[in-house]
Amino acid sequence: MDDVKNIIESLLFVAEEPLMVDRIKRILTHAETRDIRDALAELAGDYEKRRGGFYLHEVAGGYQIRTRPEYTQWIKRLIQPKPLRLSKAAMETLAIIAYKQPIIRSDVEHIRGVDCGGVLRVLLERKFVRVLGRKEIAGRPLIYATTKRFLEVFDLKNLKDLPTPKEIEELEGSTWEERAASSLVGSNESDQDADSSTESETNDLPIDEPNTAELEPEESSDPTDTLRTIESTGDDHQKPDEKI
Repeated sequence: MDDVKNIIESLLFVAEEPLMVDRIKRILTHAETRDIRDALAELAGDYEKRRGGFYLHEVAGGYQIRTRPEYTQWIKRLIQPKPLRLSKAAMETLAIIAYKQPIIRSDVEHIRGVDCGGVLRVLLERKFVRVLGRKEIAGRPLIYATTKRFLEVFDLKNLKDLPTPKEIEELEGSTWEERAASSLVGSNESDQDADSSTESETNDLPIDEPNTAELEPEESSDPTDTLRTIESTGDDHQKPDEKI
């Protein structure tokens, strides 16, 4: 058991993304799934008992070693990360996709009341959103859904961890999409009202990324099993869009 635990710890240490139990099982062919889960639980317990600079966190359908939040200021002095920022328009669009996925662009625009082509491109480039394929209706529009990176950055085990509609209703905000966006980054971000019919909004919302040594995750390993992956065949026409 100690051997299995040590191997898993070494895998977690070098992994660029959260490791799912199934992926660990493919590497440790001699270990049973139950043994792997027991080893993960034991590792988590060891880290909590030691109360060192890192802990084992369950996120995005897998497990990842992360530094403790109380030491963030010291880590920032070392690596000086560039803050990840998304406009309020991007956060609202991302919230709509997160709650309504799988969804096509016209449905997002119907909810927001504005063109979302530019925002969708930004979310695709940041790897918060991915293309599942095309919907078999007139024009065959692209279908959008969130990614594993979305779960990682917003510290969600899976989509079921998203705030409930009741929790969103308790937040202040003039529109549903504003309240949903605020629920992702904190209710204090919804203090300023925004007109959803115009794209003059330029204030960016800072997003704190987890302190890990990870690179961009592979989208092929997305654990969002509630969505059916369909082969993508291209891109849809982009209209003049809003300011990011």
